[in-house]
Amino acid sequence: MDKIAKDVGDIQSRLLHHRPIVNAEIRYFVREFEEKRGHRESRLLESLNKMVVEANDQMQTTNLEAVNQDLMSNLTKRLEAAKHMADRVQQRELEAQQSNQMQLNMERLKEEWADFLKEQQRLKEEVDEEHAKAVGQLSTHYSEKKMDLAKFSPL
Repeated sequence: MDKIAKDVGDIQSRLLHHRPIVNAEIRYFVREFEEKRGHRESRLLESLNKMVVEANDQMQTTNLEAVNQDLMSNLTKRLEAAKHMADRVQQRELEAQQSNQMQLNMERLKEEWADFLKEQQRLKEEVDEEHAKAVGQLSTHYSEKKMDLAKFSPL
């Protein structure tokens, strides 16, 4: 029975205990890649890494330039749009100021026109008074002349 237990233990350790097999595989892997190949893969990987870094740097500068160009064109477009909007706002404010100034000028001109009409009315009244006086003076003068003429006439 001891032999059976020992055999079952050996079978169990071979089936379930894989440490010796894994260690052997690890040693084989290390020996295959480090000893037999003489670090050829590591040099190749380093070379590939260097190429990738160089390509990455080159792409970054190229991409950086492209991004800068895109940003500048985008920024320029936005600045032009903002300038256009500011110009429109400024034009509207100027038009509003001019409109307000025109309204003030129109009101001032209306006041001046009203003053002018009042002055013309006053001058008309003065002229009418002078005319009435002149007509009155002429009427009296001619009526006196008529009376003088009546004195000298024989009838």
